[in-house]
Amino acid sequence: MQMARAAGLRGRLLLTIGMLVLVRLGIWIPVPGIDLERFQANIDGSPLIGFLDLFSGGGLRALGIFALGIIPYINASIIMQLLTAALPTLEDLQKNEGEAGRRKISQYTRFVALGWALLQSIGISIWVGAFAETPDPGFLFYVQTAVALTTGSMFVMWVSELITERGVGNGASLLIFVNIVAVLPNSLGQTFAQAREDNTIVGPVLILMLIFLITIVGIVFVQEGTRRIPIISARRQVGRKLYREKSSYLPLRLNQGGVMPIIFASAVLILPASLAQFTQNNWLITISSYLSPSGRAPFVYAAFYLTLILFFSYFYASLIVNPVDMAQNLKKMGASIPGIRPGRATTEYVERVLNRLTFLGAIFLGMVAIVPTAVESATGVRTFQGFGATSLLILVGVAIDTAKQIQTYVISQRYEGMVKQ
Repeated sequence: MQMARAAGLRGRLLLTIGMLVLVRLGIWIPVPGIDLERFQANIDGSPLIGFLDLFSGGGLRALGIFALGIIPYINASIIMQLLTAALPTLEDLQKNEGEAGRRKISQYTRFVALGWALLQSIGISIWVGAFAETPDPGFLFYVQTAVALTTGSMFVMWVSELITERGVGNGASLLIFVNIVAVLPNSLGQTFAQAREDNTIVGPVLILMLIFLITIVGIVFVQEGTRRIPIISARRQVGRKLYREKSSYLPLRLNQGGVMPIIFASAVLILPASLAQFTQNNWLITISSYLSPSGRAPFVYAAFYLTLILFFSYFYASLIVNPVDMAQNLKKMGASIPGIRPGRATTEYVERVLNRLTFLGAIFLGMVAIVPTAVESATGVRTFQGFGATSLLILVGVAIDTAKQIQTYVISQRYEGMVKQ
C-alpha cells in the first residue's frame, strides 16, 4: 500500500516494467536471412558463447535485433571511466563543470557506444555470414545485419537511460539483471531434467545449489559491509552562538569496485578464447586452453584469475576514492580523524585503511569467482554454463540498489504527508 501511494512511484514502476518487457520481446525478433538451426547447432557447447549469451538474455543464441543488448554501452562506460581518470580535460569536465560537464561526458559515452556497437555488429555479421540462408549472401546481407544489430543496441541504450531518468533503479543494471534472470529457468529446467534421468547427480546438484545460496548470503554481507572511520567537527562560534563538537563517521565500503573487477578480469580471460575462436590461431588456442576452468591447467587459470581480480580491485578503488581529496575536504570542513593530524597524515591513514579493505574485498571476490566454477567442475553439473560469480554479484547488487531506491520514494512520501499535516 505504501509503495502504491508513494509520490510518482506507481508511474515509475509501470514505465520500468513496460520498458523491460519491450526489450525482452525485441530479443526474439530475429535478424533476417540467417538459418537459426544451423547457427544454434554450431554454437552449442561453447563456453564463450554461453557466457556472452547469459548477459544478452538468450539474445545472442536467438540472434535477435537486440542480440548485443546493453553490452556496448557498458563497455563504453568502462572506457570513459578509464579515460576520465587518465585525461585531465575529461577529469576537469566531471569535477568542475557540474551538470553541463556530466552531460558532455554522457554524450561522449553514447558516441563511444555507437562506435563499439558498430564494430561488434560488423564482426558478428561476418561471423554469421557462414550461416546465411543463401550460399552467397552478398554485401547487402552484411550491411543490413550490421545496421539491424547496431540500431537495436542503440535502442536498448535509450531504454536504459529512460529507465534511469524516469523509472526506478539504474537502467543498464536492470537490463542485465532481467537478462540473467530470463536465462535461469532454462538452466534450472535442464538441471532438474538431468537429475531425473540420472539419480547419481542429485547429490552434486544439491551441493551446487547450497554453494550458490551460501555465496549469495556472503555477497549481501560484503556488499553492505563498510568501515566507519570516526571524524570530529571542530567547535566553532558564529556570532554569539557556539556550536559544539560534532562526531560523525566516514564510511568506506569493503568492496569499492562492486562487480567491476570481476567483469574486467573476465574480459581479459575471454579475450584469448574469442580471438582463438574467430582466427583459429594455434598459439591463441594453446593460451586459451590454459586460461579456462576446464582446460589443461585449472590451477593456472585460478591463480591468473585471482591476480587479475586483485589488480583490478585496487585499480577501480583508486578511481572511486581519492585519499588526497578526502583529506582536503575534511580539512576544509574543519573536521578531523581522532588521533590523526589533518593533511598528509590523514591521507596516509585513509590510504592504509583503504588498501586493507580493498585487499579483503578482492580476496572475497576471488573466492566468489573461483568457488562456484570449481564446484561445477567437481560435481560435473554443467547446466549452469556461464552462470557464476559475476551473475550472482549483479543479481544481488542490483536487487539491493533497486530496493533502496524504492524505499527512498516511500520514505519521501511519508515526509510529504507529515509536512501536509
